[in-house]
Amino acid sequence: MKTRRSDLNWSIPAGCLLASWLLGAPLASAQQNAPTVVVSRAAQSALIEEVPLTGTVVSPRIAELSTEVSGIVDQIGVELGDRVAAGQQILRLNSELEALTLDATRASTEQARHELADARRRLAEARKLGEIQSVSAAESIAAEVQIDVASLRRAQAEEKHQVARLQRHLLNAPFAGVISRKLVEQGEWIQPGQAVVELVALDELRIDFQAPQSVYEKIGDSTRLRIKLDALSGRRFDGRIERIIPVNDPISRTFLIRAALDQTGVRLAPGMSASGVLHLDNGVSGVTVPRDAIIRYPDGRVTVWVAETDGEQARVRELRVQTGLGFGGRVAITSGLEAGALVVVRGNESLYEGQKVILREADS
Repeated sequence: MKTRRSDLNWSIPAGCLLASWLLGAPLASAQQNAPTVVVSRAAQSALIEEVPLTGTVVSPRIAELSTEVSGIVDQIGVELGDRVAAGQQILRLNSELEALTLDATRASTEQARHELADARRRLAEARKLGEIQSVSAAESIAAEVQIDVASLRRAQAEEKHQVARLQRHLLNAPFAGVISRKLVEQGEWIQPGQAVVELVALDELRIDFQAPQSVYEKIGDSTRLRIKLDALSGRRFDGRIERIIPVNDPISRTFLIRAALDQTGVRLAPGMSASGVLHLDNGVSGVTVPRDAIIRYPDGRVTVWVAETDGEQARVRELRVQTGLGFGGRVAITSGLEAGALVVVRGNESLYEGQKVILREADS
């Protein structure tokens, strides 16, 4: 799109004609040196509405990790910015007393197991000697066996409980990611549920855009999205809309679009700024021309130069037009031009009405 200061006045004073004739350079010969202009054809095409968006790269998983029990931090094995794998130990609480309690419960379990084994042995012997011993003696031993079975189960349950409690003195990463915040240090006393680190996943990053509510019904499965990332030298990527969160912000009158890059291997980080352009097909077609064909004047006029051929000779004339949507390097013409016309896209800065030109097709 170009701007011209004013129309050129091509009237030539008589004195200038006389001087030109005296110098042996007639004006007609100057006009025969037709300039070369690049032309493109006005096309009937779908009118695409471009909607600019701003967004941020976000992680699908962000968690503030905490322990389930209280205690003194005995060891913390990560620092701010460290990458951790799923299951990697992050923190350990002092568990000396819990370990001693576990040893005691294991001893109780072992004792209950031996007592049950002894009762079962005595019951077996009593049954072998059943003809000599009374029935009541065997029944008494059998009851003792049942009691020892219950005692063993209780001891085993207490042991499992203590093992689980001891394990809760360790904090492991629930997923792979990076430590974005470290909130405690070694030697501190922490309570259950107190956040100790913040873990941010770095895989499957997405970009959240805030979109105006006016385009909500216009977005479909085929809606194109072009994304630019400032942190990556302004590189542009094709994106795809993965999810539309239909929760309208009553203050900004926007809703959330979650998108991902079509290209893999792009190095992203949570918090990066992004900008995007939605390409909305409204189901309407019209005449469009390349953006460089448009010339705007300070007085508000908008024109295009059209090339017309008469045999082998081409001339240009200026048409006043009205423009509409701009998208993809093209501008819609709402009136003043028909599809199929050859418009000048390069070399149109200094043309005059009826000027002869040499045409060259624009590269497609």
